[in-house]
Amino acid sequence: MLGTQRRPACFARWAQQLEKITDVAAELNARHDVIIIGAGPAGLASALYLARYRRDILVLHDGKSRALRIPLTHNAPGFPEGVRGPELIARMTRHAVQYGAAIEEARVVRIKSVSDGFRLGLEDGSTRSGRAVIFATGIELNQVDLPDAVHEAAIRAGVLRYCPVCDGYEHQGKRIGVIGCDSNGAAEALFLRQYSDDITLMPLNHPELSPAQMQELSASGVSVETGALLALEPGQDRISVRLEGRALLEFDVIYPALGCRPRSALPEQLGIALTESGCVGAACVADSGTPGALAAGDIVEGLDQISVAMGHGAVAATKVHNWLREQDQESLQADA
Repeated sequence: MLGTQRRPACFARWAQQLEKITDVAAELNARHDVIIIGAGPAGLASALYLARYRRDILVLHDGKSRALRIPLTHNAPGFPEGVRGPELIARMTRHAVQYGAAIEEARVVRIKSVSDGFRLGLEDGSTRSGRAVIFATGIELNQVDLPDAVHEAAIRAGVLRYCPVCDGYEHQGKRIGVIGCDSNGAAEALFLRQYSDDITLMPLNHPELSPAQMQELSASGVSVETGALLALEPGQDRISVRLEGRALLEFDVIYPALGCRPRSALPEQLGIALTESGCVGAACVADSGTPGALAAGDIVEGLDQISVAMGHGAVAATKVHNWLREQDQESLQADA
């Protein structure tokens, strides 16, 4: 019967190809005003401001915001009882979406300048387009060597911390250990000295401190224990450290000072200059040297704090909004 005849296989293949072509065309035509890469405090603050500027924006993120790992912070203004990182991000996400921000979980692996803005390539092979872009990709910490589950449990228990600016206040009078083999570790130990008289620096088996620096630590009351790190043993209310050739050391909290890796590969693809530490310069919040591309948050050289990231987000969003207004001749053009 005519109604039961099958379509040729070549027709089915042609239909599939046409569907792919249609999807690609729709993708290319969906050019957003601004694409924000990152959904931490910086990216979400940018999204909120741009949404309220009535911009068509898309937030792309890979679900790896460092703020999601914060068990409780007391450094976020407006939360005197403290706030959990996931709760803060959830609140900021709802706030931005309420005003029209679109948020998509996807990993951006490529970016290039095109005639009408920027083309972003995603890990799944698809692309997104925007007239402007804000990098809010943050940093990755160099962590101590622990299994992931043990590491995250130690953070939740409060015996492992990575930010003395954020958490030093909560460890007043505690036994504090700092792991770090260069001047960064020494500087962190001295910073924490204002909170406790019991500070121990463990520069491990590669100490890079000068005799003068060692003398400064001693004069400040900071103990130094050397030796290769054999094991970290986190508990619910303390953490033990085993160093080669040393007796077991116990602390209320350990602060690793092992540096970080800025997630700056994408701005580097656009030719935006990086600092010696791999961040983008502080000026990139307002002017990166690449028209239409700005940055916000921990990827920017400076103080890695939630409040700073939010401020960066507001500045970058306003700068890029006004830049788009200039491109569209919506700002005052005539001379006085």
